[in-house]
Amino acid sequence: MKPIKQKYVEILPDLIKELGLKNALSAPRIVKVVVAVGTGKKRDKKQQELIVDRLTKITGQKPAWRGAKKAIASFKLRQGEPIGLLITLRGKRMNGFLDKLLNVAIPRMRDFRGLSESLVDNTGNLTIGVREHTIFPETSDEDLKDVFGLAITITTTAGARERGLALFRALGFPFRK
Repeated sequence: MKPIKQKYVEILPDLIKELGLKNALSAPRIVKVVVAVGTGKKRDKKQQELIVDRLTKITGQKPAWRGAKKAIASFKLRQGEPIGLLITLRGKRMNGFLDKLLNVAIPRMRDFRGLSESLVDNTGNLTIGVREHTIFPETSDEDLKDVFGLAITITTTAGARERGLALFRALGFPFRK
């Protein structure tokens, strides 16, 4: 399979025609990929270190802890307490991660029948929810008790849902028929 950057260069003229654009710089493109994991209020340091380690292996970048925005008494949660991890990928790491996601991880998803078009929001960004992190080849499958899910948001410059869908279809994202 071709790298996503090379594929974008090849599809750009067709995308410009399809969208009726006059300038190549006004064509939608992928800006960043955000990978987020909600860890909840897990007190176990080993579990937290395991999640950080696996995310670092998957993305090639160390995640940043994110704190709670509000205190919620019924969950015994204080404001600012770390409850999730976030990684923002740009440039070479983003392209490498997208290549791995499209060519390796998505085909390994259990009972995968294609991405729903409703995953693309009104500004043309795609958010994919992954139930098990084990679809990525870097994770070792021997510790299946500590499986966690993650949300992958692919941010574009599309500005509209139709333009975002056109970009993702042209890049070869597997949408349902």
